[in-house]
Amino acid sequence: MLRILIDVGHPAHVHLFKHFVWEIQKRGADLLFTARDKENTIDLLKAYGLPYCKIGPHYHSLLQKAYGMLKNDFKIFRITRKFNPNILLSHGSIYAAQVSFLLNKPHISMEDTGNMEQIRLYKPFTQAILTPSCLKKNLGKKQIRYLGYHELAYLYPSYFQADRHVLDELNIKENEKFMLFRFVAWGATHDIGKYGLSPTEKSKIINELSNYSRIFISSESELPEDLRRYKICVSPEKIHSVLYYATVVVSEGAKIAGEAAVLGVPNIFINAQSLSCLEELKNKYQLVCNYSNPENLKEKIYYFLKTHNIKQKWAEKRRLMLQEKIDVTKLLVWFVENYPKSARIIKQDKCFQLQFK
Repeated sequence: MLRILIDVGHPAHVHLFKHFVWEIQKRGADLLFTARDKENTIDLLKAYGLPYCKIGPHYHSLLQKAYGMLKNDFKIFRITRKFNPNILLSHGSIYAAQVSFLLNKPHISMEDTGNMEQIRLYKPFTQAILTPSCLKKNLGKKQIRYLGYHELAYLYPSYFQADRHVLDELNIKENEKFMLFRFVAWGATHDIGKYGLSPTEKSKIINELSNYSRIFISSESELPEDLRRYKICVSPEKIHSVLYYATVVVSEGAKIAGEAAVLGVPNIFINAQSLSCLEELKNKYQLVCNYSNPENLKEKIYYFLKTHNIKQKWAEKRRLMLQEKIDVTKLLVWFVENYPKSARIIKQDKCFQLQFK
C-alpha cells in the first residue's frame, strides 16, 4: 500500500493537496498530514475531514523559526517513523525534507515562490522539485517544470464549483457589488524587504470606497478598530466562493491574488515586487494588476467598479489561460504513484504532460 505523509504550514497548502488526497485515497493509498497551526490551517483540515497530527504553533521571528526547526523536526521525525510512509510530500517544507533524509525516504516538493532562503535549506534533502513552468528560478537537475499553477490544483474547473449560499451568509443581494481586501502579516521569510499599504493608507482607502461598494476584509493580523466592522466572517473553506463572486479583490498576499486571477476575477496585487507566476498571469494573460501606489490603486479600483461587464471580460481571459494549462492535481497523482519513473518520463518527454489537460 502506498503511504504518503504531507507536511503543511499554511492554509493554502491544504487546498493545494486536498484533491490529490481524495483522489489517491480512492486508489487505496494511506495519507497523513502534519500541520503547524497558522491562521486557519487546522480548521481547514478538520472541515475537509483530512487526517492530521498537529505539530505546534507557527513561529514568526527568525530566532523563533530557528528554534521551531529543531522542535518541529523532532516531532515530525517521530510521527514519520511511526507512520512509515513511502514518500513525503510538501510545499517546500524544510522539516519534511530533513526528516525524509534522516529516515531515508524520498521527499517531493511543490514550489512556486522561488524563495531561495527556504529552497537552499530543503533542496539538498529533496529528490524532486515540481514548479510551474513560469518560475524563473533555475533549481538544477531536481527541478521538474509543469504547465500550470498551484492554484489550478484546486480551482481547475473539474474541481471548483462556487457555492452561491455564501452570498446569503454575507447578506449580499443578487448582482450587488462587493470587494474583498486581503492583508498579510509580512512575517514570512519571503516577505523580508516587501511591504503593502500602511495602516493609515488602508483606513483612508477602505473608508472612502465603502461609499461605493460593500467591503470585506480578510487579515492575518488584528485589524485596527476602525476597520473591524469590515472583517469577513465565513468558514475558511468558503473563501474561494467569496473570491469567485467578488467584483474586485485587492490583496497584499500573492496567493489570494493568484487565486482570484485563475478564477477570472478582477484583482489588484499590492506589492512592490511580483512573483514569477503572478508576472505571467499579469503580462501574458492580463489577469493580474500590480500597484503599490495608493492613488493608482484607488483609480484602478474605481475603474473596475464602474466598467460594465468587467467580470465577463475577465472570464474570457481566464478561458484563454485554461486552454494552455493542465490539471495539476491529475499530474501530481500520476507523478507520485509512478515515482521515481515519473520524474524520468517528464524530463525525457516535454510534451508528455499535455495529456493532463
